[in-house]
Amino acid sequence: MESDGITLKLRDVRAASGLSLSRVAEMTGVSKAMLGQIERGESSPTIATLWKIAKGFQLPLSALIGTSALRDPSDASVFRTVTFPGSLQVKIVFPFDPVLGAETFHVELSANQSHNSPAHAAGVTEEVFVLNGTLEVLRDGEWVPLNAGEGLRFSADLPHGYRAGAQGAAFLNMHHYAQPAELANQESILP
Repeated sequence: MESDGITLKLRDVRAASGLSLSRVAEMTGVSKAMLGQIERGESSPTIATLWKIAKGFQLPLSALIGTSALRDPSDASVFRTVTFPGSLQVKIVFPFDPVLGAETFHVELSANQSHNSPAHAAGVTEEVFVLNGTLEVLRDGEWVPLNAGEGLRFSADLPHGYRAGAQGAAFLNMHHYAQPAELANQESILP
């Protein structure tokens, strides 16, 4: 995994917030020692750990693994692939867009590989669209089968998961974050 980008992003996010490692550990549920190891580049975080950090800071996942040029498609590093050891390979397709409140990833699972995800922040919705292979999505405690060309939308603020079939699976995974109430009110007033 490209831990340098994550190291810098975590350090930058924490510095911008003015918070100590101890306070960030309280906010995220990730130990102070682990946070320090990530910041120093001594440890590669799992995707589950990154989700905890993102949730604690109330940030989208791509804020920790993306580049600063979030909406500049001329920057090839925006669309880089991040491999999480023993877990998923995630390619950023569309980094977080604050206007849309969304980000999109391309995810690949090998044959019969599964991944369980803890609940994301309140109000997060995911959409999964299978590009090839077969996939089952754990939603509301039940596995929902999907074939290539099929999709599913579900609340991701509950535990959920993904399980590939015998040929593996590739899918698009879109995250939609709840908009602040004042933004939603302003949008409802606009013609």
